[in-house]
Amino acid sequence: MDYYTLVLGSIFALSFLYIIARLSSSGSKKLPPGPSPWPIIGNFHLLGAKPHVSLANLAKVYGSIMSLKAGQITIVVISSSTIAKQVLQKQDLAFCTRFIPDALQAHNYCRFSLTWLPVCPQWRMLRRILNTNLISSNRLDANQNLRSQKVKELIAYCAKCSQEAKVVDIGEVAFKTNLNLLSNTLFSRDLADPFSDAKAELMDVISSIVDVAGKINLVDYFPILEKIDPQRIRYRTNIHLGKLFKLFGDLINERLEEKKRNHTEKSDILGVFLNHSAENPEEICRNHLNSMLMDLFIGAIDTTTSILEWAMAEILRQQEILKKAQAELAEVIGKGKPIEEPDVSRLPYLQFIVKETLRLHPPAPLLIPRRVDQDVELYDYIIPKGSMALVNVWAIGRDSSFWKEDPLVFKPERFKSLELDVRGNDLDLIPFGSGRRICPGFPLALKLIPVMLGSMLNSFNWKLEAGIEPKDLDMEEKFGAILSKVHPLRVIPSPL
Repeated sequence: MDYYTLVLGSIFALSFLYIIARLSSSGSKKLPPGPSPWPIIGNFHLLGAKPHVSLANLAKVYGSIMSLKAGQITIVVISSSTIAKQVLQKQDLAFCTRFIPDALQAHNYCRFSLTWLPVCPQWRMLRRILNTNLISSNRLDANQNLRSQKVKELIAYCAKCSQEAKVVDIGEVAFKTNLNLLSNTLFSRDLADPFSDAKAELMDVISSIVDVAGKINLVDYFPILEKIDPQRIRYRTNIHLGKLFKLFGDLINERLEEKKRNHTEKSDILGVFLNHSAENPEEICRNHLNSMLMDLFIGAIDTTTSILEWAMAEILRQQEILKKAQAELAEVIGKGKPIEEPDVSRLPYLQFIVKETLRLHPPAPLLIPRRVDQDVELYDYIIPKGSMALVNVWAIGRDSSFWKEDPLVFKPERFKSLELDVRGNDLDLIPFGSGRRICPGFPLALKLIPVMLGSMLNSFNWKLEAGIEPKDLDMEEKFGAILSKVHPLRVIPSPL
């Protein structure tokens, strides 16, 4: 009897100790802190119209790694460079899968897109083709004259407006310049008239895709609503994507007919893709072509357009910055002279302006959402399988623990003493992300933006339309797939 009592007592004691150990272990491996969720909707109501701002404010309460519940989805938000380094670099394999918005299921776009595919052999193959044929150093150098020509067309249009005292919509002219640069790189032709006052036809289509894809969609957080599509977001994306895919299809068919008729080859990106597809049909099909072109149109055109518009807006708000930039340009280049890409290395203040714009106005303020495919341990917390991970680069760019002097103020001079790179190595400034899922188009953007911006500043004086005072310029942000201005920047150029 005593023996059995001892055995039972021992089993009970061991079981009790095991339970205590498990509880204490799970206590140290729990979800990051965050606001208490409401029934059914979770913390959905806290996201607001500008989630990057709402989440930055919540991080001040709950910390730089926090969790929320939005409907059926757990969201983990990273708001510091230290934790971002862990997610984007040290543990990037665990966090490199994309969280795919329901809207991008339209036309099966996400199944063939470099942006949305998981890291897999197909993704690596597409990335290799893109790197080799579009953004390698050799290809960028080969296209330098094309970029220079398109910037000169931009300046020529602004000169025409200056002579006629016409208003220039910075977003529109930047969009046309970027569109024609990309379309010539891809298809060897312009898709917009650089000297027309009319808005580019494709601007509304691409802007609509960016706008719709960037909206908070209930289906993403309540998958049970997928078949209903209550906000009609997938339905509208399907229409807009269909228009672009039809354009791509027409251009591809036209090229194939031309090749058949003339037996000639063009060395643009479309020619490269078509040759690769003909030689390796199992690797690249028409769907891959459409999705790759779509990635480039959205990633290259709207991103660069947004950055240029924000930079001009910030400069015009502070006339002393405009004067400093123009003084540097006049001294180094000569007033009114065209700027070429090799000149940029001799224009440190212009480079500071671009960096400061990217700090305060990163094109994708939460980067592209990521999904974890299995439970992941991160700083003694467990990020459960299926969670969405967001890196709030907008908040990181305003973190007062690093950006100590006036972090909310546009001050290009801060970079005199801060040797930070925007290419993903310095995690305090990662407008294009970091790690293997860094935006592949950033080398092109960093070539083009300083030349466009510097050329506009060195060719004209600029004033806001309708006599608006610089201090009254509206700087309200519009959240979406790309962070844009709510109100377009409209200015009048005049001779220097």
